[in-house]
Amino acid sequence: MKERLSKLAILDTLLAKKEPLSKEDMGLDYSYTQPSLSEEYGDNSADSGYSQMEADILLDQTEIEAARRQYPPQPEVEFGFPKECYCGGEPLVATSYTRNDPGRRYYTCENIDDGDCHVWKWWDVAATKEIIALSRHCGHLSDKVDYLTCVSDYDTQLNQPLFLRIVHRLSTEVEYFQPSEDATGRSSLSPLQKCTAAIRQLAYGGGADTVDEYVRLGETTARKCLHQFTAGIIHLFGDEYLRRPTPEDLERLLQIGEERGFPGTVGSIDCMHWEWKNCPTAWKGMYSRGTSKPTIVLEAVASSDLWIWHAFFGAPGTMNDLNILDRSPVFDEIINGNAPEVNFYVNGREYHLAYYLADGIYPKWATFIQSIRLPQGPKNCLFAKHQEDVRKDVERAFGVLQARFAVVRNPSNLWDKYKIGNIMRACIILHNMIVEDERDSYTQHNASEFQQGEDVDPTFVVKGTTNLGNTMDRRAEVRDRQGHQQLKEDLIENIWVKFGHLPSNYNV
Repeated sequence: MKERLSKLAILDTLLAKKEPLSKEDMGLDYSYTQPSLSEEYGDNSADSGYSQMEADILLDQTEIEAARRQYPPQPEVEFGFPKECYCGGEPLVATSYTRNDPGRRYYTCENIDDGDCHVWKWWDVAATKEIIALSRHCGHLSDKVDYLTCVSDYDTQLNQPLFLRIVHRLSTEVEYFQPSEDATGRSSLSPLQKCTAAIRQLAYGGGADTVDEYVRLGETTARKCLHQFTAGIIHLFGDEYLRRPTPEDLERLLQIGEERGFPGTVGSIDCMHWEWKNCPTAWKGMYSRGTSKPTIVLEAVASSDLWIWHAFFGAPGTMNDLNILDRSPVFDEIINGNAPEVNFYVNGREYHLAYYLADGIYPKWATFIQSIRLPQGPKNCLFAKHQEDVRKDVERAFGVLQARFAVVRNPSNLWDKYKIGNIMRACIILHNMIVEDERDSYTQHNASEFQQGEDVDPTFVVKGTTNLGNTMDRRAEVRDRQGHQQLKEDLIENIWVKFGHLPSNYNV
């Protein structure tokens, strides 16, 4: 092998020389003579050594090039720990004994003495690059896990299509959630990160610093995401999911109410208190009842499917249900003549105002039906039992709302009452979106059956908006006590006729 390499070196020198070689270049023992004619025609003379040597060197070079293997570079050698050498062998770890790097380990190959190209890399450099590659890979996997977790069901029961629908609307219509880049070209936080931070704060009720590791957001950024998220939800979905009942909705509610023994009812009404932990000291007397803690009151109307049709939030905790009713806009549509006209029959008598089921604190108006405090006789007992059963719809809605959004169940740590109101309204909107998305999975009623058509149930009719009469007359009709008493008596008879024959009611 050494002889072949020496011949190859001499050949390179010969090829590099453009002028005839001198004796000093060819060595003292080398002599050069011009070949004769006989030598050109193949005469084997002793003076033809140069031509024979050149031919041997060219032959040896051809053999060496043919025997040499061309190893394709392996990408594993360049990044991280080398897994395979260029020659296909397994890299080995050796120790350097040089003056500059004594004791430093490096990767090499067992075939390094064959004169070919093999792997060679410092071990600490390979380890550093391997750690960087693993960190980048873990970051990518973390993003994928976060995405899968975000689109999966939280305690809020937001399924994947619904959550992605919210993220898409916010990222396209709200400037804060739109992707952007800074001056260096680095991408900003993704809409998925921002929405996830907001949803987790609403669902788990923790502070803004509880999502810093999960979605890699700072406390102030997470808090800003929450407020921007609630404002965006109200702006984009408030008109649809905090709307008044449409004529189609009223038909469905009236049909369900009649099947449950209360024709004409459109839901139940009640109030819920939300504790305000950071209420300003100057306001504590107004928001605290007695020695209790400050609270803010939510008045709501809910139907059997837990949809919240009316939400009035912001009244101080010192007010009871009657005081809040005086402030509430629950009957504004009826008094102003903008509500659809409803006609229904109970015990053969026609009525024109839908009503809510309420507890005993509400006044005896034609739009409220309460239970009987001390029922006497089987009819009154059966009515009280069914009224208290159906009236629990709003209580169930409050419980589900607090179970889905712990921020409403826990005391509020915010100072700004306006932001607290946005959080409550956003939670109600998200609650109604979940109810709409899951309504077919637990309701026994088909919404398509309640669409307006040729065949209309004769016990109730929903017509368009009417402006007959003036505001004072409609207000008096809503607060009619005689109409309330007559409707209650007819409902008692209707429930007795509908459910009195059942065996489970004999012991009432």
